[in-house]
Amino acid sequence: MNLSLRQSDLRDLFDQVESGGRISDAQALRLFQTRDLHALGALADLVNQRKNHGRASYILNRYLNYSNYCILSCQFCAFARKKRDADGFELTVEELVNKARQALALGITELHIVGGLHPSLPFDYYTGMLRALKALDARLQLKCFTAIEILHLAWLAKQPVAETLTRLREAGLDSLTGGGAEIFRPEVREKIARGKETAAEYLDVHRAWHRLGGRSTCTMLYGHVESPEDRVDHLRQLRALQDETHGFVGFVPLPYQPENNEIPVDRPPTGFDTLRTLAVSRLYLDNFDHVTAYWVGMGLKLAQVALNYGADDLHGTIIEELIFHMAGAQSPVRQTEAEMVKAIRETGRTPVQRNSFYEPVKVWASAPEGGIEPWPHPSSLVKDNLATA
Repeated sequence: MNLSLRQSDLRDLFDQVESGGRISDAQALRLFQTRDLHALGALADLVNQRKNHGRASYILNRYLNYSNYCILSCQFCAFARKKRDADGFELTVEELVNKARQALALGITELHIVGGLHPSLPFDYYTGMLRALKALDARLQLKCFTAIEILHLAWLAKQPVAETLTRLREAGLDSLTGGGAEIFRPEVREKIARGKETAAEYLDVHRAWHRLGGRSTCTMLYGHVESPEDRVDHLRQLRALQDETHGFVGFVPLPYQPENNEIPVDRPPTGFDTLRTLAVSRLYLDNFDHVTAYWVGMGLKLAQVALNYGADDLHGTIIEELIFHMAGAQSPVRQTEAEMVKAIRETGRTPVQRNSFYEPVKVWASAPEGGIEPWPHPSSLVKDNLATA
């Protein structure tokens, strides 16, 4: 580790990173092409430590999918179904409320709700769903809908996006999800999500929500047919919108799941590429405080390692996940709070239960009495190792 940092081809970036200088597009591309994962991770961890002070977070949440019927046919999607398909589903508001009530008994603070673009559900189904769920507990945070769902709902409501978002907020919507970003480059988008919203439309939905005072997360789906240049272009557009609105609370890179879809991919994302992508994201997205290692897509053990490569969040307990698992994810469908806390403690971080806005709900002790003694944290060695190169 020490030798790698001293001999790293990235050592010239140390002073720039330490001083908070902005990484350029050309430098980000260079970072995506480096094979020196240890040095890259050390640089990313330096930034992460400065922003988050040795803390790593998780959320007690439950995923709900109201339906997988969808009028689109995105090539990468293994979740969507047509009305003629036997394994399609559509939940009533009462069924959603029952699932939410059971999850509340487990202590969740957030419902994460997305679905397909349903061909026939009316707009008042969605506002009624929000009101019914919020009535269970006013403190329950409703994080719902991707940008393409918002565009679909605006079409149903026959209103502009901003007015549609206002009506959804009045019904109980607390934040937007970041799903659906995929890769912004039009040529890639045409190959993996033909017919879906454009990059400009995705960004415009989030811009409108931010201007209303709302907050959201954002994503990038990586490891399919995109190039490193495409990834940098994607991150550049997210960073630019964050400069404008400051409305994103976190970034969630999503590793592509290669099964049960129409995109042939010979080399799906490896553990090496996943850690590198998280680290580059942490370094390039200097106006984001939080980067999430999505354990559903990478497994909890690799997500745990990612806390040393720029990530400061493991996402949530989830309880029931369909979209990634229908695409072949082999991770469990849920995690317990105890497992999340243990995974964080083993890395030497302080576990923090957060809410939808990455705000702390509960801060745990770094290690329980008689618990696992954490390894020395590598970030303490970064400055000396790089500065003496």
